[in-house]
Amino acid sequence: MKERVLITGGAGFIGSHVADELLAYGYKVRVLDCLQEQVHGQAGKVPDYLSRDVEFVPGDVRNGKDVERALRGVDIVYHLAAAVGVGQSMYEIESYTSINNIGTAVLLEKIINAKRRPRRLVVASSMSIYGEGLYEDASGRKVMVNERAMNRLREGLWDLEDADGRPLEPLPTPESKVPHPSSVYALGKYDQERMCLLVGGAYQIPTVALRFFNVFGTRQALSNPYTGVLAIFATRLLNNKPPLIFEDGLQQRDFVSVKDIAQACRLAGEVDGVGGRVFNVGSGRVLNIRQVAERMAKALNKEHIGLKVSGKFRTGDIRNCFADISLARSILGYQPRVTLEDGLLELAAWLETQIAHDHVEDASAELARRGLAI
Repeated sequence: MKERVLITGGAGFIGSHVADELLAYGYKVRVLDCLQEQVHGQAGKVPDYLSRDVEFVPGDVRNGKDVERALRGVDIVYHLAAAVGVGQSMYEIESYTSINNIGTAVLLEKIINAKRRPRRLVVASSMSIYGEGLYEDASGRKVMVNERAMNRLREGLWDLEDADGRPLEPLPTPESKVPHPSSVYALGKYDQERMCLLVGGAYQIPTVALRFFNVFGTRQALSNPYTGVLAIFATRLLNNKPPLIFEDGLQQRDFVSVKDIAQACRLAGEVDGVGGRVFNVGSGRVLNIRQVAERMAKALNKEHIGLKVSGKFRTGDIRNCFADISLARSILGYQPRVTLEDGLLELAAWLETQIAHDHVEDASAELARRGLAI
């Protein structure tokens, strides 16, 4: 008998790809989504890309009755519903806390009080909870850095140094790195993760947290200036404007295809003995932001537009963080399959069919007005 899964936030960018993956493997898929305008463009409209094989339940994860209805007969819950965006979270604090923290609390209460509890819970966490990634000093000692000094940032000194002024070298960040959330969004994701693991452990519901790195792919909200950086770059380029890059563009990240994220989600629901575990989900490759912007421009044949490097810093931003995915490989059997190059070609083909409204400069101006960009 096919198992039934519930994906909260399942009509969104990542959730819809997870739905496709699970459908392809024979699951019955139900989605709970409130179809927020900032994400979907038109509030209340189910996106065309959501498979017709999905059972769609309109509702808000903060509404107990909506959640109860969506949970009936469910074997696995994938909790992906969340407000996304580092910069916006720093001034829409109540909204982010309500959706991410309270929404998770409501979901968990309904799970533990259900007549038939799901056999597993998978929660989407984020690399943002780490703050800065792991570093190594000149002596080869691993160093955990909390945050950069504001006086150095004001001088445009972006890279990290030890107490003697020697540069620190970024390393792949493992799950053992102590979290240090540097934004309201990151703090909320850490709260989602820990709440789910804590409650899951208390009620013997095997729970897995997946820390997603920088996800890219088709279906990302192009007119949302707080979405993933690749979608923001694409929106600028489609409007014949240069991608806006903060700092000097040399900050390092791990960009992972949404299809590989979907693979990891499925595995987290299938592999035995992983309850209570946390896994990084990335590509295992590292690139700087400038390189990624250039490759996006090349994929769209927009190289002539160039880049705009602002030399500014946004509160909540970190310098370097990229994934050590050895745990996910060895325990979940996760294997990234989509290279950045192939993923960008697919993304570029999809972008040709889309209309993107550029609100990036408005969002940047709002951050500056609030003193969140210097």
